[in-house]
Amino acid sequence: MFPALALLALLQAPTDSGPAYSGRAHALHVVLPRIDTSIVVDGVLSEPVWQRAARLIDFSEYQPVDSRPAEEPTEVLVWYSPTAIYFGIRAREVHGDLVHATHADRDNIDADDYVQILLDTYNDRRRAFLFGVNPFGVQQDGVRIDAYAGGAGGSSGGSGGISSANVLNGNVDLNPDFVFESRGRLVPGGYDVEIRIPFKSLRYAGGKVQTWGINVLRRVQHSGYQDSWAPVVRASASFLNQSGFIDSLIDLRRGLVLDLTPVATERVSGAPDTTGAYRYASDPELGLDVHYGVTPNLSLDGTINPDFSQVESDVGQVTLNQRFALFYPEKRPFFLDGLELLDTPNQLIYTRRIVSPDGGVKLAGKAGPWTIATILTSDARSESATGSHPDFGIARLRYDLGPTSNLGFIGTDREDGGQFSRLAGADAHIVHSGIYFVEFQGVASWLHDSTGFHRGTLTQADWDRTGRYWGFHLNATGIAPDFDAAAGFVNRTGVVNLSYFNRLTGYGQRGALLETVSSFQTISRIWDYNGFPRQSAIEGSESVNLQGTLRGWWQPNLSLTRNFYRFGAASPGYLGASYGGYRVRTTGVPTDTTTAPFAIPALLDNLFVLGAGLTTPTWRQFTGTLSASYGAVANFDEAARGTGVSLSGEVDLRPTPAMRISAQYSRLTIHRRDGSWFSSEDIPRLKLEYQATRSIFFRVVGQYTALSSDALRDPTTGNPIVVAGSVVGPSASDQLRVDWLFSYRPSPGTLIYLGYGASCSDFDLACAVGRQRARTDDGFFAKLSYLFGL
Repeated sequence: MFPALALLALLQAPTDSGPAYSGRAHALHVVLPRIDTSIVVDGVLSEPVWQRAARLIDFSEYQPVDSRPAEEPTEVLVWYSPTAIYFGIRAREVHGDLVHATHADRDNIDADDYVQILLDTYNDRRRAFLFGVNPFGVQQDGVRIDAYAGGAGGSSGGSGGISSANVLNGNVDLNPDFVFESRGRLVPGGYDVEIRIPFKSLRYAGGKVQTWGINVLRRVQHSGYQDSWAPVVRASASFLNQSGFIDSLIDLRRGLVLDLTPVATERVSGAPDTTGAYRYASDPELGLDVHYGVTPNLSLDGTINPDFSQVESDVGQVTLNQRFALFYPEKRPFFLDGLELLDTPNQLIYTRRIVSPDGGVKLAGKAGPWTIATILTSDARSESATGSHPDFGIARLRYDLGPTSNLGFIGTDREDGGQFSRLAGADAHIVHSGIYFVEFQGVASWLHDSTGFHRGTLTQADWDRTGRYWGFHLNATGIAPDFDAAAGFVNRTGVVNLSYFNRLTGYGQRGALLETVSSFQTISRIWDYNGFPRQSAIEGSESVNLQGTLRGWWQPNLSLTRNFYRFGAASPGYLGASYGGYRVRTTGVPTDTTTAPFAIPALLDNLFVLGAGLTTPTWRQFTGTLSASYGAVANFDEAARGTGVSLSGEVDLRPTPAMRISAQYSRLTIHRRDGSWFSSEDIPRLKLEYQATRSIFFRVVGQYTALSSDALRDPTTGNPIVVAGSVVGPSASDQLRVDWLFSYRPSPGTLIYLGYGASCSDFDLACAVGRQRARTDDGFFAKLSYLFGL
């Protein structure tokens, strides 16, 4: 006991003469020394300049329980030169040699100990640049925002704004990459990291004297705790509004910010032709991205033929029994810079809807209280319904109201020959009483296509409470049947959705077996837009979810959900509209082709599903998750009640600091009410990664997808269902997809990708490495780009 306390006192003792700023003492206004010098970023904090740096000390615990002194000592040294800001991190461990560190790929440090620096360079308490590092200095970067769940890049989806459930964790987009230097090393009792962030990598307000927001977070994997320098608490509607301040930054010099990134890609794709012969076609392309910092707070980007950069296989998703579209995140560099400025409460801007642009320009930044983001692009002719080039125009404006509230305006336009889809609207996010916010959005759309002219509206209102022990989120959203967001992602129209989310949280003592426990209760109702509020809800659910955090960061959860679906008549908005083409054979005799109308059920009610899951602690070499559910579900293909069983699990192995193995498996089966099998989907996925050096990376991803379903049967008579004159028979498909990738990326923008991928129609590993039997398609991929920074 006494040696440990002595070691703790020694580690916390000041080792430098610079001014100290204690987070727990609320000394949050930091004045940094401006020193006109430079250092070699090597992870060794031995240069004399570090003795003059400001010191951020006395961190507090934030997760799982806030407002407690941090167990592990952390000291962050900060100073700045005319051209960059420097951070030195001394992270210590009082429990022994327990630091987790790997040689990971960029942004892939979630299983390691890490430190994140949040720089709110506009000091508007709304968004912050995120710079993360693990003990070896492996980089993680992106943007953290406090509001808006409708991510323009698909990194966070849905509608209704940020809720009291996720305000605790924030909306973080790790897709953007910034140029900065970092090196780290393990030392006795912890690790040291050295960081240099050039001012030209940041956007910030104009003016000779700057005030920035700052906070530093530390993740300790062996305990699962997250510590914060600023003593942030859970009972707040804003995380970033609780940050500290860097005062009196003077005479920052960015220099000329002009980046040119030429890109060359080559795709060689193979597939069977109409004769069955397997043939290859080449598709070489050249592109160019240009980034110009017009002012410190405003940037202009241009692109010619941007590459999609889809070298990473999208994560396997269960698609069986799904009624709505799925989306994937943006990866193209042109769209990523300043992408968070396009976010709205609903996902009315989703840049992947611009599929294959020939070129485009973008202006993004902030001028006083106004945040501005605009995009003009011309999409490829292949995406046109008229044979022309679809042109997109997107504009997003926000006006700050006080430290955390704002008004927003949005306008989008897609012009395709004589057809168009236009949208305009406004929104507001108002924080009140510290722990509450209200949010509103109203939008109108105008669509002119081959069927005529259509007008639609979207309206949304939210009220949220983020308290320490009690939180709630109330949402009301109405989307007209003819509403169209050609530049957004709205996967369901013609509905009114009312939902209520409630959270109750309790906290245990430090070191107790149960550290936190939360109960989440949710009620949701969906109405047909034209029938609201006169008619009954067409579907809805109630759920109770119990989640706990146990000592060591074990995380169990248990849930019970009740769903109902009202099919109703075959009219728009009701589920019954999907079965207008269904007929039923009057007998089961194959030669008897007589049919009768399909009887659409009025209601499927009391569909109870029980779910459970468990996540293990993040050990040095292993992390695992497992979830399962069982209960009554709607079999939408047959408009009938069924029994669904789902199982999913993931195991992440880190046998060496350079190697990672991730194995995932998901399975979903549906049985009819009489116990007969109806459908199943199995998706095993294996990913192997090897980080040879900090710049050189190898990856192999293999995913097998097997889908099968029985012939459609009428749930009442058991006779075959006929669609378009034909019996819908059983179906089965399976596909193996294997992707290989070599990556050399010494810095953002400069890279070499070499990849190969193949899809096979049966489980034949040989087809992925050279044989064409059963291969449905394959392709070679090469990408070279180089960032010229002027």
